[in-house]
Amino acid sequence: MLRNRKLKEFIETEFLSSARIIDLKTVEVIAPDGEIFLIISQIGTYLNEETRKLQLHQLEYIFDKCHSDDKEEMMNNIWREAILNGLSILGISPGNRQQERVRIGTRIREIREERGIEARELAKLAGIDAANLSRIENGKLSVGLDVLSKIAASLGKKIDIVDI
Repeated sequence: MLRNRKLKEFIETEFLSSARIIDLKTVEVIAPDGEIFLIISQIGTYLNEETRKLQLHQLEYIFDKCHSDDKEEMMNNIWREAILNGLSILGISPGNRQQERVRIGTRIREIREERGIEARELAKLAGIDAANLSRIENGKLSVGLDVLSKIAASLGKKIDIVDI
């Protein structure tokens, strides 16, 4: 009876992440920051509706628990938590913002190298950790406008909204 009560409490808990079945093998999870991830899983094949709902809810819990601006760390933690929670995940997309992180990071590195500035020097100028700058340049760290603005200003640039 205690187990049933805890299960009911868990199912009634609301999470910032949301998960839904796309097709038999694909689940979409929207993380707390709005980034969209696709997951290859067997959740959509389960015949029991309660089992599907529980597993989707577990994914929401895991994404909330593991959410991080460091997407590499986040993905590693999601894999670990899925295993610990008995979820069968076959694959996870890097998120829908990964290409943009890589593009921006590559551009920062290009400008830095054109100017002959070492990464640790730029990090010092921008007031950020050198390891974080490396992750930004490699598209592995999602950062806010404040950090991007500091990096841009340190390179004599500014952040702007432009037509694509």
